[in-house]
Amino acid sequence: MFTGIIQAVGTVRRMDRQGDAARLCIDTGRLDMSEVKPGDSIAVNGVCLTAVTLDASGFCADVSMETLGLTTLGDLRAGMEVNLEPALTPGTRLGGHLVSGHVDGVGRIIERRDVHKAVEFMVEAPAELARYIAHKGSITVDGVSLTVNEVSGNRFRLTIVPHTLAETTIRHYRPGTRVNLEVDLIARYLERLLLGDKAADPAAEGLDAALLERAGLHRKP
Repeated sequence: MFTGIIQAVGTVRRMDRQGDAARLCIDTGRLDMSEVKPGDSIAVNGVCLTAVTLDASGFCADVSMETLGLTTLGDLRAGMEVNLEPALTPGTRLGGHLVSGHVDGVGRIIERRDVHKAVEFMVEAPAELARYIAHKGSITVDGVSLTVNEVSGNRFRLTIVPHTLAETTIRHYRPGTRVNLEVDLIARYLERLLLGDKAADPAAEGLDAALLERAGLHRKP
């Protein structure tokens, strides 16, 4: 588990393709690696990876073909910057929100706009994730815990303050940039709980008005 509070921006040292997988090596910059051991988890742009080798300047992790295809890690090249966060420990402050490091989909930046000292971004999410994205709710973008300021269909707006811009790779975002998205865990679990007995039915298509009405969360007009 992670918090979505980025602790350092690292740099891709190399991405070695190995048949149906890859070995990704990262220089971790100012990230404190003193307590990281082989087998520990580190989130790289929001993707939970296992450190398999460590050295004085960073770590290497194996990345499956599925992960390469379902996230933006397949786009990485030597010299590119990445957001880094080691896994939660019992004494870690939960400054963001609970993040699993399992990416739900890849979104796309469609607008960047300067607003006073901040920067606003409009992000387009995959249509199937729209129901989990709520106004003032939490979302993880490339591993960064953020608050949704506006929602319109499968698009949502973010306002990024100067500190977050300076401490993450978000400062590099431009229209067309692809980003890893992880929706709020609570939203996913709530959907399953509301399905009740239907959750065990492979043919169940998810929530509908009738189900919400039975749960007391929806009333006919």
